[in-house]
Order: sequence, then structure tokens, then C-alpha cells
Amino acid sequence: MKLLPTDPIKRLSLKLAVTSFGFLLFALFVMPPLYDAFCEITGLNGKTGDKYEAVDAVVDTSRDIKVQFVATNNSGMPWQFGPEVKTVTVHPGEQTRINYRVKNTTGKDMIGQAIPSLTPYKASSYFHKTECFCFNQQALLAGTEAELPMYFIIDQDLPEHIKTVTLSYTLFDVTDRFSKEELLSMVVTDQ
Repeated sequence: MKLLPTDPIKRLSLKLAVTSFGFLLFALFVMPPLYDAFCEITGLNGKTGDKYEAVDAVVDTSRDIKVQFVATNNSGMPWQFGPEVKTVTVHPGEQTRINYRVKNTTGKDMIGQAIPSLTPYKASSYFHKTECFCFNQQALLAGTEAELPMYFIIDQDLPEHIKTVTLSYTLFDVTDRFSKEELLSMVVTDQ
């Protein structure tokens, strides 16, 4: 019993199809966790990590760090999204609150997910979010808007040569991952 066709062109086509399918599986299921682990270890791509528990710390008033805020939408996300202020100056160790505004400008109920990135990437180990809308998906009914708070602390151990940090969020439409009932249970209300 032969598993491969005898015709060399059919055999090559089958091998290429199997190899392509293998690469697709690798790209979809193996690479994302490897990439996340690599970014977590190296700080590459400015991943800021999960929720940080604030502790009482001495505020270093001798240093000023400029923090810039950028917000963009993925091409499939029609919402209005952005920070209320573009820049703040903070002292290391000082907890700061920044508000983002989001508005669902469509005629349908939707769910969004904000993905953060920080530059320079070496600062990502020193930028700690104690509360952030990016920890969860944000559901908005058609035509509604909300204020989304984010609290952060810049660690006192931030290297001296880093004077400016830029936090960028990209907002994605993740509505298709949830049922209508789940969406309604997650609706954000203005605070």
C-alpha cells in the first residue's frame, strides 16, 4: 500500500501542502506563547505586564519623568478612543491616575480590548499599572461612551538616562468572541 502518489508533481504538491499546514499550526499555536514569554523575559515590545500591587514607597522628588500617552485603533475598530491628557510629568514612586475616553460611534453594541506597549522597551520593567482598563475587555452599547481610568507608578529604580516614557494603547474589536448575553453583562458605565 502506497501512501504517497507515484506522480512526482502530485507527490511534491502533497509534501508542500503538508509542510504549509504544519507552518500554519506552528504560527497559530506555538509562536504566540513563545513570543509572549520572550517579551516578558527581555522586555521587548514594551509589554507592561499584569496588575501591580502598590506598596508604600518613597517618592523621588529629585527626578521628573515625562510620560506621554498615545491611543490608536486597529483598522477594524470604529470607536473614538484617547487619553484626556497627552503628557504628564511624574516623580518615580508617585501613583498617578490618567483617564481615557472611549465612545462607541456605531449603531451596534461592541466589545473592545486595549493592548499596551511601552517605549523605550527598557522602561517596561519599571512602569507598573495598579489599575487599568486594559486588564479587561470593555463593552459599550451603541452610541454610548465611558471614562476609563488607569493608575500607574514609575519605579524609583528606573535608569537615570530615561527621562521620557511613552505608553501606547491599540484598541481592537473583540465583539465576535462573546455572546450577546456576555456583552450585556460586561457593559461599561461612565464613572
